[in-house]
Amino acid sequence: MKKGKKIFLKCVGIILGVVALVCVLGAIANVITLKINTNKIQNFPNCAKEDALVPVLDENGYYTFTTDEEFKILDFSDTHIGGGWLSFKKDAMALNAVAAMVAAEKPDLVIITGDVVYPVGVQSGTLNNKTSATLFAQLMEQLGVYWTVNFGNHDTEIYSYYSRKAISEFYESEEFEHCLFQAGPEDIDGYGNTVINVKNSKGLITQSLVLMDSHSYTDHDYFGLMWKYDNIHENQIEWYKNTINSLNEYNGKVIASLGDEISAEDIAKYETVKSLMFIHIPLEEYGTAWNEYRANGYKNTEDTVFHYGVAGEPDEKVYCGINHDEVFETVLELGSTKGIFCGHDHKNNYSIEYKGVRLTYAMSVDYLAYIGISKEGRQRGCTTISVSPDTTFEIQPHNYYTENYETVYPKEEVTM
Repeated sequence: MKKGKKIFLKCVGIILGVVALVCVLGAIANVITLKINTNKIQNFPNCAKEDALVPVLDENGYYTFTTDEEFKILDFSDTHIGGGWLSFKKDAMALNAVAAMVAAEKPDLVIITGDVVYPVGVQSGTLNNKTSATLFAQLMEQLGVYWTVNFGNHDTEIYSYYSRKAISEFYESEEFEHCLFQAGPEDIDGYGNTVINVKNSKGLITQSLVLMDSHSYTDHDYFGLMWKYDNIHENQIEWYKNTINSLNEYNGKVIASLGDEISAEDIAKYETVKSLMFIHIPLEEYGTAWNEYRANGYKNTEDTVFHYGVAGEPDEKVYCGINHDEVFETVLELGSTKGIFCGHDHKNNYSIEYKGVRLTYAMSVDYLAYIGISKEGRQRGCTTISVSPDTTFEIQPHNYYTENYETVYPKEEVTM
C-alpha cells in the first residue's frame, strides 16, 4: 500500500473516531442535562385553580368547557425547547418563564401556537423532538392546567426522530391528563385540526376555539433554508367550513328547544357560532393589513384598526405561506371567526383588525432559535384572551419581565 493511501486511511480513521467520541459524549451529556431540567420542573408549584373548570367530550367528540363566567385562555408561541445538552440552559429559562406566567395568570386553558420544540441539532445538541416535547408536557402537567398545542414548522423537522403522527399520538396519550390535543380527522391534511368549545349552562356554544395545522415547508425547501412556508390546505378549509356550519346547526337546535326562554337579542347573538382560530404560520392577510396600515403613515385605514404591538422582524416582514389560500375569504364568508392567533415570527407581536377580523401574534418565549434572542426581552411574554359569555373577547399582551411574574429561578438579564 502506498504511503499516501496509508496516511489518508489513518486520517479517516481518526476523524471517524473523533466523531464517534463526540456522539457518545453528546449522548451522555443529553442524559445528564435532561435529568437536570426534569428535576427543575418538579420544583414548580401546581397552580390550578381550586374551582377549575373540567372539560368533557361532547357528542361530537370535542372537548367542551361549560361556564356562565368569563373563560380565560393563555396563549404562548414558539417556546422552542431544544431538549439537548447545547440548549439545556436556555431550555431552563423557557420552562421558568412559562411556569411563572401560567402561575400568575391562572388560565382555564393554555394554547401554544406552534414550535413547542426545536430539535435543530447544531443549536440544541439533539434531533430527538420527543425528548423536548416530553419536557414541555411534564411542565404543563406539573402546573396542573389544561393545555393544547398547534404544530409549527419546527415541531417535526424532516431530520428529527419522530413524525407529526408519532408526536400526535404522544400528546394524546393518557399519560398527560390535562392535554386536550386531538389529532383530528384522518382524511384531512395535517394533525391537530380540531375544536374546543365553550358552552353556557343552557347548552349554547358561546365560543368555539378552532385549531388548525399550518404545516411546515413546501416547494422542495425540505430544511426550511429558503423560508418557503406552506399554507393551510384546501381540504382543511372545507373541514373548517363544514365544522362551523355543523356548530351553527347545533346552536340552532338549542335555540329552538329554549322557546320563549331565549330573547330575540340572544338568538341573534348565538345563531352564528362565534369562534377564534389558532394556527402557527400567519396568514398572508397579516402582512396585507400591516402594510396597508404602514403605508398610511401608521394610521388606521378603512379596513384596518391598529390595537397594539410592533412588527419587529427585519423590514417589518411577515413570513406567511408562499401561496395564496382561501382561509381569510372563508372566514369573512361564514362570519363566525372574529379573531385569529398565530406565532412563527418571534419579533412581531402586533394585533391589528382587518376587515372586521382581529389578527394577533401571540407573544413568544424563544430563547434558542433566533441568534442572540435570549438577551432580548421586548418580545417575550404571553397573551391573554378573555372570552365573555356574550361571545365577545378581549386580548392583552403581557411582557415576561414585569413584576407581575415571580419566578422559581431568577430571571435573566435582557435588553428591552
